[in-house]
Amino acid sequence: MAASQGGFLHNPSGTPIALLAHFAFGLILFELGYRINLRWLRVNPWLAITGMVEASGCFAAVFMLAQAFALPMVPSLLLAALAMATSPAAVLRVANELQSSGQVTERLFHLTACNCVLTLFIFKAVVGYWVLASAGSAFEAAWNTLVVIGVSVAIGATFGVAVPALLRQLGNIDRNATVAFAAAALLLTAVTHAFKFSPLLAALAFGLVARHRRAILSQAQRNFGTLGDLLTVLLFVFITASLDWQQVRNGLTLALAVIAVRLTVKMAATTVFAHLSGVSWRKGALTGLAMTPMSGLVIVLLEQTRHLKLYALDQVAGLAAIVLLLEVIGPVITRRALVWAGETHQPEGR
Repeated sequence: MAASQGGFLHNPSGTPIALLAHFAFGLILFELGYRINLRWLRVNPWLAITGMVEASGCFAAVFMLAQAFALPMVPSLLLAALAMATSPAAVLRVANELQSSGQVTERLFHLTACNCVLTLFIFKAVVGYWVLASAGSAFEAAWNTLVVIGVSVAIGATFGVAVPALLRQLGNIDRNATVAFAAAALLLTAVTHAFKFSPLLAALAFGLVARHRRAILSQAQRNFGTLGDLLTVLLFVFITASLDWQQVRNGLTLALAVIAVRLTVKMAATTVFAHLSGVSWRKGALTGLAMTPMSGLVIVLLEQTRHLKLYALDQVAGLAAIVLLLEVIGPVITRRALVWAGETHQPEGR
């Protein structure tokens, strides 16, 4: 449907559709943050170490690959930073559809959250470096890294404290939680987006703090019901409408190489540290395999830098092809990994 493919949808970047896509991702990252158990990470530090090693290894490997393909420094750094990411949209959608739970699923959620945080930090740092290199403005570079990150986390944490407290004052926290948290996540996204902070980081912090304030979301409230379903569909339309087939064709070779290297590093890291973190090598490998998707987070991150005129989909060879390929095959691979792990509670054919 995209205009670049001969359809009727123009590039949605900078339009109200882009804001709705941010709303969708805000709900998704709130739910992901809500599922993170910091106490488990303290008890099992090898899981956090796995996430750090996997993400940094992925960054280094993709950066060296991009340099081997003769990409300039900044596009190479951008590609490496974005390749670290695992898309929470695809991971949560597949896990919720399959009603998946178990060691692989929980590690998948925690490592995906770790990927999101590290990708956001490194991406903001690269954007700051790009601003400094192109405009020579140290203030603008610092604003787009340290200030944006710090303020976004602070706003999200404030929502995480205030909303559960408000619900307790109103009473019936379980009954009112879905609507209240959905409305708060949408408001948080709108505020941070309007002031050009990071809605993604704010929503993740909101969910994380809300969980540890002991606000309860039941299984029936996952995905935020019909609202979440509609916004998720719109998010995936936004992602694919943002791509250009010419960019996909031009970067296909690099894209295939990046996908192979990225998947190899993720599976190697989760397998090597599997026994240390308390699972079998097989389940460690399946965790890495399930982390294949990355598309949603990449497009939404790039949309947030539109005001800086950082046209990464045009400048970074292979990025559009990676997004398209992993948009199609990523969720399928995640689904198969969870089925092979034996953690699904729906018939496989559903």
